[in-house]
Amino acid sequence: MSQHTPPGQMAPHIPADVFQRAQATGQPVVFVVNDRPPASVEWRRLLLPFAVAGATVAGGWGLVAALCFLMDAAAHTFTVIAGAAGPIGAGGLTLKLARGKSH
Repeated sequence: MSQHTPPGQMAPHIPADVFQRAQATGQPVVFVVNDRPPASVEWRRLLLPFAVAGATVAGGWGLVAALCFLMDAAAHTFTVIAGAAGPIGAGGLTLKLARGKSH
């Protein structure tokens, strides 16, 4: 039988079967009292979730920075290629991909 009591308090009674067995056999009943104060927050238990969350946030910001860099490089590359290629025409329709520097 399991008796759950708040920390720091003794059980108000012993289970009936333990008392009757002790009375019948003469066996002593031993009370074990844990006088250790209640444990505070275990920092080691909290460290892993915070480390995982921090790594996730840092990785997310790194991913955003990498995507911004790649988009910037792609835009510059497109501008250089479009400026070097000049106007593109097909069937009388001409499309200029980039504005000249004189504009």
